[in-house]
Amino acid sequence: MIARANHRVTYPARIQLVAAMNPCRCGMAGEPGYRCLRGDRCRTDYQARISGPLLDRIDLRIEVPAVSASDLIRPDRAEKSAAVALRVARARTIQRERFERLGATSATTNAHCSPSVIEEIAMPDASGLSLLRDASEKLGFSARAYHRVLKVARTLADLEASETVGRIHLAEAISYRMSSERMAQAA
Repeated sequence: MIARANHRVTYPARIQLVAAMNPCRCGMAGEPGYRCLRGDRCRTDYQARISGPLLDRIDLRIEVPAVSASDLIRPDRAEKSAAVALRVARARTIQRERFERLGATSATTNAHCSPSVIEEIAMPDASGLSLLRDASEKLGFSARAYHRVLKVARTLADLEASETVGRIHLAEAISYRMSSERMAQAA
């Protein structure tokens, strides 16, 4: 929605945003054997340039270390792209069929379902619910963050073809919302 002066226009959009940034201005914070040239506050000050409300809308945040020469030389041990594509296709089929059964025809994936629907289909087991409650309190999740964690956890369970959302799915989903610095503080 674009709002200017006395006029609003809404354009339909469905995007997937992928973004990247350095950990600090010089890009060396957190790298083994290196120290940020601008000091300890550089990382915090640099990352604070992204507003909290914007960051709250990003579901997956993953810190990726620099690639070393030994990483490039190592033999290929990663899961093949075709295998990943097959798992994703299966998970999307599970989601589409689930939403058809529920009559939620406006959603075809967990990411696009309403908060009330995700609360129903991603109801965690007892240990998962305890973890989610503790993490929400410690990390101060907004209502948006809470529902986004449930959506990611439900998707992780779907990728494993699991009927229930377990503690392991929630733990992974919660970890994607946190920087390594916040994870250390929460522990």
